[in-house]
Amino acid sequence: MMGINFKEALGVHADALHLRAERTRILASNLANENTPGYQAQDMDFAATLASTQAEAAGELTLDSDSNSLYRVPYHPTADGNTVELGVEQAAFSQNATDFQTSLTFANMKFKGLGKAINGQ
Repeated sequence: MMGINFKEALGVHADALHLRAERTRILASNLANENTPGYQAQDMDFAATLASTQAEAAGELTLDSDSNSLYRVPYHPTADGNTVELGVEQAAFSQNATDFQTSLTFANMKFKGLGKAINGQ
């Protein structure tokens, strides 16, 4: 009997979910530090990080994955050096949550398809 490789079965969605969760953590940290003097808001280039993750999985050489962590440049710098802008972070967090839900929906559809295949439907 042959086992199922769920990472392979889910394709890009497994990596996308993992990276969306990581981006959620980064954006939540930005929001939590809105009033911390000197705090530098961070984000990730999701597309570049996903491409790098998939290239690594395929055995290709890639650049250091930490290079995908970026510092946000504020539209309106503050005197205390904090670069968190509440509206920007909330919009990014909301969009990321929507994208996470989309990837989760696709993964769920893949699992349902696998279930039907296993049951012979």
